[in-house]
Amino acid sequence: MSHNNKIEKTKMMGEGEISKVLTKMSVPGIIAMLINAIYNIVDSMFIGMLGNTEAMGATSVIFPLFMLIAALGQMFGVGAGSYIARLLGAGNKNQAEKVVSTTFYTTIIMSILFTVSVLTLINPTLRILGATDTIMPYALTYGKILVTGAIFTIINMTLNNTIRAEGNAKYSMIAISLGAVLNVILDPLFMFGFDMGIKGAAISTVLSTSISSIYLLRYYFSGKSFIKITREKFTPKLSLYSEIMKVGGATFARQALASLSLGILNSKAAFYGDSTVAAMGISTRVTSAVLYIVIGYNQGFMPIAAYNYGAEKYDRLKSAIRISLIRLTVFCTFATFIFMFFTEDILRLFSSDPEVIERGKAILRAMSILIPTLGFQQIYAVLYQALGKSVGALVLSSARQGTFLILALMILPSLLNFRGLIYSQASADIFTVITTLIFAIKISKEIKDKEDIYKPSNNLVLESNG
Repeated sequence: MSHNNKIEKTKMMGEGEISKVLTKMSVPGIIAMLINAIYNIVDSMFIGMLGNTEAMGATSVIFPLFMLIAALGQMFGVGAGSYIARLLGAGNKNQAEKVVSTTFYTTIIMSILFTVSVLTLINPTLRILGATDTIMPYALTYGKILVTGAIFTIINMTLNNTIRAEGNAKYSMIAISLGAVLNVILDPLFMFGFDMGIKGAAISTVLSTSISSIYLLRYYFSGKSFIKITREKFTPKLSLYSEIMKVGGATFARQALASLSLGILNSKAAFYGDSTVAAMGISTRVTSAVLYIVIGYNQGFMPIAAYNYGAEKYDRLKSAIRISLIRLTVFCTFATFIFMFFTEDILRLFSSDPEVIERGKAILRAMSILIPTLGFQQIYAVLYQALGKSVGALVLSSARQGTFLILALMILPSLLNFRGLIYSQASADIFTVITTLIFAIKISKEIKDKEDIYKPSNNLVLESNG
């Protein structure tokens, strides 16, 4: 890719027709995350083919641990990505290269520390996440392999975000798709061809992610990138980490709290037996597919918002918000319709156990009821991240699957038993929508005020008075 083409890709975010730029930037993320969502669903279907409810339950227990691994990658990736996009919008390429270099090397160090720490405490960790005596052997097998390969997941999520930040969403899409497609191919090979069962599923996941990570590293170390990773620009300064953590900290809090809430969800579900743990895991994966696609869209929205905010093009920022809200609300409403009216058909893709299906019908419908509000919730959470608003980003990012869900899980099951458990997510959604509305009004006013200050007509008046 020529130097001019790299510059054009970056400038496109600030000059192209906003609707087309949003589509161009978001479609690769949507495709990649859709493939990822399909992989997660197919992976669960393959595990379901083992005919073992305990193995399916083990994947439910491990899911919060995977989210914690992802939280580290997203912390560095989203934080650095937002900062890089704002720096490029302001024309500061040198500082952007310091950010990406420092982020990369720090990610490697943190990945190693995480793996050693979690492997040392793997047994009590899985107990906290809801592993019963019958589920534990499968969870240990799956979990140890997943944690050993955590470095690849963390690097993968970090570099995907930094590459998108310079406008190359297509390369990121290919990397994510590569990992997901490989996983779907390798899963049945290791699980059934090599007769490794759930162990094969874990090995397949780590191997696929490592290959995807190598592809991402190739982008930076083969001259394709606009900004470069170099040891010389590794700058471990507090001021740089502070800028990354303004946004990345909120992302980590969201993911870590979501991991904690899923752990609590599993431990509460375990009270009703392994079939409920399995049904909860299936429902979580299915509804997460919608969230993945929303996240994929926002991977395109975020650098556009950050770039135009950094370039003081507030009219473009407002248009991006409006168009994105409409698109995501329509999509989420359609997804809810599918979940509500084809519930049993969906569940039968994963399990033939009548008890799992019966529990799952109630769980999936309860978890889906307020999904139409998901686009509104996520757009403003990502907007605060993109603009470097750390407090708002933290509050909104951690609200739905963190703060409010944890509170609901601590209160509702003790009052309403099983119904309280399954409607905890809907309750969390109600309070998240209210909170998001408050922050949406606040940021909209701030953008309007800035737009009024930087209007060309105002600048002319200031110059004529000067």
